[in-house]
Amino acid sequence: MNTITYFKERFEQLQADSVDTHIKAMRDEAFNEFSQKGIPTVKHEEWKYTRINDFFIKDYQFSTDLKEQHFTKEDLQHLKMPGHDNANVITFINGHYHPEFSTLRSDELEIMPLQEAAHNQFAPIVEKHLGHSADYHRDGINALNTAFIQEGVFVHVLKGRTAKHPIYMYNITDARSGNIFAQPRVLVHVDENAHVQMVETFATIGSDESFTNQVIEMAVEKDAVLELYKIQNDAPNSTVVSTTHVNQVGTSIANVITISLSGGLVRNNLNMVMDAPNSLSNMYGLYLQKGHTHVDNHTVVDNRQPNCVSNELYKGILDGNSTGVFNGKIFVRQIAQKTNAYQSNKNILLSDNASVNTKPQLEIFADDVKCSHGCTVGQLDEEALFYLKSRGISDHTAKALLLQGFALDILEKIKPSEIRLFVDELVQKQLSL
Repeated sequence: MNTITYFKERFEQLQADSVDTHIKAMRDEAFNEFSQKGIPTVKHEEWKYTRINDFFIKDYQFSTDLKEQHFTKEDLQHLKMPGHDNANVITFINGHYHPEFSTLRSDELEIMPLQEAAHNQFAPIVEKHLGHSADYHRDGINALNTAFIQEGVFVHVLKGRTAKHPIYMYNITDARSGNIFAQPRVLVHVDENAHVQMVETFATIGSDESFTNQVIEMAVEKDAVLELYKIQNDAPNSTVVSTTHVNQVGTSIANVITISLSGGLVRNNLNMVMDAPNSLSNMYGLYLQKGHTHVDNHTVVDNRQPNCVSNELYKGILDGNSTGVFNGKIFVRQIAQKTNAYQSNKNILLSDNASVNTKPQLEIFADDVKCSHGCTVGQLDEEALFYLKSRGISDHTAKALLLQGFALDILEKIKPSEIRLFVDELVQKQLSL
């Protein structure tokens, strides 16, 4: 049985067991979209440099029985990030939310299964914001996640409150007894004048193949502040497609920092929809790859209202046979006068076999704006390298120090000190400092 046929059978089984009218209808529409468009290939412009259709030739299984996977608290213990014991914890295992491995510590938050939120006082929020990412990703892989919305999570930050504890979200794939296909789904609502920090990470246990197709949608209301830190340091046998969709529905601040250090293939889709005047968004990324790894960052900043400011800076360091892709788009709608939008992508190649494809883009329909974009691809500064070596520093250490300095202005954007130190240690390890 091929993977597509397997998806169809599992989808029919899921719909037969479902009693949720709204989500069931959304699933139907999404699966029809998936059936028409299929898995993206390199013939799709947005997937020109990232080949994922080959992965679907392999036999994957959905896993809903935690006991079969033998996942324990000891397994989670090995994956904990610094500050875990003082954080709200959301744990996904093979794409399914598991409350028994999760913890709610902040009174300022409400965390619950997505399907529960779709039937209680949060139903209007779910109906309004769930699925909004499909407006920006009209492809089969995004539709596939929506078609299998199951055991997802809804996070609500209470109006006028600042979450005293950050939210740690673990996306864990247990691939110890077969190839696993996981599809986590999250909807976050940051209410008016609220503030929250979120940190998410990805981890694969076992030596079989893992494929994670994640979608996280976030709605940020008036005077709210959202901080999201995405840390990707997964195993070589992992494939991750992560779509993060931030909709600033009120005048707000949204900061998203993406750190991609390891993993077989990583594709990050990040949308920043600035749908309220005077909003601010900051998007920073660092990808440090070696071996045969591949990372693809696709970003969209959609300025839909006037007087908004967006800052975007992505930096890449590629070694060995690794490949990188950066595709950044900035849209300025006709109504979005007085927009300030800045975008930059800088890359360093450390080997002759490493490569990067970078494509910054602007589409401006307003006439009173300040927008800039640019990209660079180069090697280490030979003069700076010579200077350090002339001071008695070894060639290896000198290169590592220059690369660490190159990455520093991304790392310093990470506000939680424990997470910043954690990421800095991962970067130093990657650079063999």
